[in-house]
Amino acid sequence: MAGNTFGRLFRLTTFGESHGEAIGGVIDGCPPNVALDFEAIQRELDRRKPGQSAIVTQRKESDRVRFLSGLFEGRTTGTPIGFVIENEAQRSGDYDHIKEVYRPSHADYTYAQKYGIRDYRGGGRSSARETAARVVAGAIGKQLLKGVSITAYTSAVGEIALATPYEQLDLSLVEANPVRCPDVEIAAQMEAYIKEVRKAGDTVGGVVSCVVQGVPIGLGEPVFDKLHAELGRAMLSINAVKGFEYGSGFAGARMRGSAHNDRFNADGTTRTNYSGGVQGGISNGMDIYFNVAFKPVATLMQEQEALSTDGRLVAMQGKGRHDPCVVPRAVPIVEAMTALVLVDFYLRNKAIKI
Repeated sequence: MAGNTFGRLFRLTTFGESHGEAIGGVIDGCPPNVALDFEAIQRELDRRKPGQSAIVTQRKESDRVRFLSGLFEGRTTGTPIGFVIENEAQRSGDYDHIKEVYRPSHADYTYAQKYGIRDYRGGGRSSARETAARVVAGAIGKQLLKGVSITAYTSAVGEIALATPYEQLDLSLVEANPVRCPDVEIAAQMEAYIKEVRKAGDTVGGVVSCVVQGVPIGLGEPVFDKLHAELGRAMLSINAVKGFEYGSGFAGARMRGSAHNDRFNADGTTRTNYSGGVQGGISNGMDIYFNVAFKPVATLMQEQEALSTDGRLVAMQGKGRHDPCVVPRAVPIVEAMTALVLVDFYLRNKAIKI
């Protein structure tokens, strides 16, 4: 299983399973002598952790990160930064009913077919719990990105969607409600809908939007390592993600070039930003913005048909603690993966000043 490392110069390798002893990671390539704000790192983890509101999984984990290496007197040493997050509330017995059953649209079947073995407890390595390690690395990445602001927010839950452009939103309100939507009225509708879906034993998907401000001109390595391509790869590596679009995205396909072209100002900025801050795979200094689509959680609290390990179609119903909608908890994960991409490109450009 070789796909556990992300990044070229700033590299994160994650390890662990949802119901194992711990999850964790190793960050290699972090510059030395960086004073880290450990409280800020923990705040990012707290934004992602389970049990934080009535609309997410009620699994109770403190998600306290413990650093093992790569630090001395609060500063990075330039050597690998190892860290762990203990699993404290596994309740693995909740998954005994799927020991010999593959859940529809889950990774159960594909993991079993690829490896000939699977950890059925909470999905094992395929569980979104793995993303906690990404949040730790992303939180460190954010501290390296001086002057760069990364803000993600919930822009849609099911059919309930924000119609307001990000420029007109008060993004300081993202953390003001459990849905992480910066429009208070829409957030209330989303929260009520998630509760309704959960009561029905069902799940619902949604969209996380992200805005990055303060990125300098020149990040991105054409032709295969374009900035938007790496952002798309990062987002599509997150559990339950089904789509990525940046700038005008699919809406741009319905426009004419005369309307879509971003005309220049004399200083090199542009009057519009359909390009989403990236042209030719290189950042142009304008805001980078993109959308990430998340599917509904595959595990339902209602009966559905599943496939048994001996090839029979059987009825099953989910048990345990699951998110009715992953979108609110995905917001800090999207930010973390964005930070990892940008830090890697900063280092390629030797743009990080310590």
